[in-house]
Order: sequence, then C-alpha cells, then structure tokens
Amino acid sequence: MNAPAAQSVSPAPQQGGRPSPPALRFDNVTLGYDRHPAVHHLHLDIAPGSLTAIVGPNGAGKSTLLKAAAGLIRPLDGVIQRGVPARRIAYLPQAAALDNSFPLTVYDLVAMGLWERCGLFGRIGQRHAPRIAEALRAVGLTGLERRPIGALSGGQLQRALFARLLLQDAALILLDEPFNALDAATVADLTALIHRWRDEGRTVLAALHDLELVRASFPQTLLLARELIACGPTDVVLTDANLARARRMSEAPDPHAAPCVRAA
Repeated sequence: MNAPAAQSVSPAPQQGGRPSPPALRFDNVTLGYDRHPAVHHLHLDIAPGSLTAIVGPNGAGKSTLLKAAAGLIRPLDGVIQRGVPARRIAYLPQAAALDNSFPLTVYDLVAMGLWERCGLFGRIGQRHAPRIAEALRAVGLTGLERRPIGALSGGQLQRALFARLLLQDAALILLDEPFNALDAATVADLTALIHRWRDEGRTVLAALHDLELVRASFPQTLLLARELIACGPTDVVLTDANLARARRMSEAPDPHAAPCVRAA
C-alpha cells in the first residue's frame, strides 16, 4: 500500500509558477520517547509563510511535535525535512522549562538572541545596543534592561523571550504554549508580534490550548491526538466532530505501547 499523501496546512506560495517547497515536511513520521510512540504516522507539509496553531487534548503530542521540528528529538520512524537551515530555526519551550533564578538581566537574556550571528564566544558590544533596544521597545520592556529576570512577572518574562526571538531573525519559529498564565494585554501584544512575523514571510507554529484565541488569530490549525485528526483552515478543522474525535483518540493512552508498524 502506498503511503498517504502529505496534507498541507495552507496553499504553498508560488515561485515562478511552481509551488514553493515546504518549510517543514513530515514523511510518515512517528515520534516518541524510549521507543514508545507519542505521535503516529504523520504525513504533513507546513507551507512557508504560514501561521499555524497546533491544538489537541493534553498528551496529544503537541510539545513532542515541536521538539522534533526543532531537531531536539529524532523520529522513531520516518523523515522530517526542513526547508531552512538549523540556524534559521527558533524554538521557545514552555515557560516551565526556563530557570529564571539564573543571574541574568533582561538585557542579557534578550541579547542572547544574537548568539547565532556573533558566535557563542563572540562579543556583544555597543554596536548591537540599538538592535537590542529596538527589540525591547517592540515588546514594551524599555526601562527594564537591568532588571534581573527573576524579578519579572510571568508576562514580562515572556515579553523578554519574544524580544530574544526578534533578534534571532528566524525563518521558522516554533512556540510551545507561549500564552500560558498571561494577562489579556500581554497575549494581545504578543499575538500582534506573531502576526508581524507572518506578514514578514516567516513560518510560525504555536501549540495552544485556547480555542477561541486560535479561531480569532490563527488562520491555519493542526488538530493532533497522537495522530493527525485534521489540518487546514481553522474554521474547517475546529468542528465539533473533529474535536470529539480528538478527545476519543486521546483517552486511555498506553504509556508502554510498542512502536506501531503500518502494513505495506
């Protein structure tokens, strides 16, 4: 049996009359940990310049998918093709993954977005100060440059992390639950920044749980429940029938399941 054709979350822009190659391609990809699958047989193309929400129940594999897209974990099976080099990929994990007790100032944290350009041991000096100041201004943190990150509120810390992303100048941006526990004003400001990235032609994937925010602000959606339930325009994907199927698929997962094999 032939493998199913890859689904696409949005039409690919044209280059000289031909479809552009995908920013990300998942070719029969199974993902998991210790050989136990969390996401099964994913066939999917992510078009360049698309803005896509990844939604699904808890344990659906959203974070696992983003880690694989970022190259942090390898597929158990299948192939992930990236249309941009690793240095042009930016990944923002969930807030719980950041140790804010580390002795960094806001300025230092944001300046880390320049490491790819300057090198890990390169010097970030005065010539970079205007770019750092502009990134801080874009997220509303002007005046907080010298504040320790441990003294920031959750919203301020997430704004600083978005400022760091601005300096990374990535073509592919991967966000894992970027709005958790944030106030409405911060969510609105950071959503506007995500739309700016989309308008600049960058590809953005964000794992989210707020379906109303997804419906209002994300034109494309990928619904996941340990396998792909649906992908495409948000109003087509987030139907009652698809959401009910996703809930059923995520019930009673087996953490000891062996890697599945699809018959040829």
